[in-house]
Amino acid sequence: MPTAHVNGIDIEYVTSGDRDDPALLLVMGLGSQLISWPHMFVEQLTARGFFTIRFDNRDAGLSAKFEGMPDFLALFNGDRSTAPYLVDDMAEDALGLLDALGLERVHVVGVSMGGMITQALVINHRSRFLTACSIMSTTGDVTVGAPTGEVVAAMLRPAANSREEAIAASLASSKVISSPGFPFDVDLMTRRAVAAYDRSYCPEGTARQLGAILASPDRTEGLRQLKIPFLVIHGEEDPLVTVSGGKATAAAVPDAKLILIPGMGHDLPEATWDQIIDAIVATTELAPL
Repeated sequence: MPTAHVNGIDIEYVTSGDRDDPALLLVMGLGSQLISWPHMFVEQLTARGFFTIRFDNRDAGLSAKFEGMPDFLALFNGDRSTAPYLVDDMAEDALGLLDALGLERVHVVGVSMGGMITQALVINHRSRFLTACSIMSTTGDVTVGAPTGEVVAAMLRPAANSREEAIAASLASSKVISSPGFPFDVDLMTRRAVAAYDRSYCPEGTARQLGAILASPDRTEGLRQLKIPFLVIHGEEDPLVTVSGGKATAAAVPDAKLILIPGMGHDLPEATWDQIIDAIVATTELAPL
């Protein structure tokens, strides 16, 4: 996979499809890597006529790692000084990657924290984006999208001490946030956990990304200024970013389309792909010529 030096750091990325097709930037979520996008999900987007770009956010995968740890107690009390960076900084990484690839105007889709990065991108660089899609994400308003108690407890588990413990913990966390309305494929999720661990295991990086989320300001006012086709997709049973986060995002963006999927949690069940991809394609078709 190629590496781009952007925004002062190295970002690992991969592209798929015909460079002459409309470009679609895919932005992954907290602690996740570019391989977290389901392969066939990306292949289906490519088959629908997109040149897709996936990348590892800073502090994840094979992209640059930072140092230091945020003081979460201070963050929860409003002191943002220990956060090493913000969601806006992660958005600048993504924009720098587009510059490095020579892509002037693109469509963008982000999931979870990737949806937050997507929102920051289109707020701060409106002229660069044709359409946007925010999946299972929220605005940064602390009164919406809060996780359930079960998810909070899972996130506070002690760090793993071995490969086996880390893989088991990843599988357990995936189960907690999974979609209750769809089957949970233990074998598939185990393979994904193994692949993610063996490619890059950096729980400190995930903590720093979480610090960025907590330290970043509410994006609601910025979202209200947008004038591009904007799609919001959220699972009705999402326990990590509860559905009020998606509803608030759609309410903030003028003329946004909101799709709520019954039985969907904080993942992308294969049975939802057709609906999600059809909605993404339909949104891109609304882009101004």
